[in-house]
Amino acid sequence: MKIKCTKKAAAAKVVTKKATTEAAPKAVKPAVKETVTFTIHAEKGKDVYVAGEFNNWDPTAKKMAYKARKGLYEATLKLEPGTYQYKYIIDGTWCADPENAEAVANDQGTFNSVITVK
Repeated sequence: MKIKCTKKAAAAKVVTKKATTEAAPKAVKPAVKETVTFTIHAEKGKDVYVAGEFNNWDPTAKKMAYKARKGLYEATLKLEPGTYQYKYIIDGTWCADPENAEAVANDQGTFNSVITVK
């Protein structure tokens, strides 16, 4: 509905409202994050990290913990569904996951491991 005003009413504040039949937008549900555990075998005492698209390839963002019972390093992340490239960093050396055959070539002339979270 539009309100018309005369010269006298023009000085007063007039609110114009438009009638709408549109429904209010529904709130977008955030994607459910899945728990993903990364593991790699490496000697005890190494500095081991996991980096990838999920943490902007930050080589020190996610340190992996050594699990003596299992004899490997482990890190758990919560990731939204999608496909992610990643690598491990062991004492400063970047390496693809030796136990994951899914990999893609990168612009460094090596390969990145790939994980798909559903």
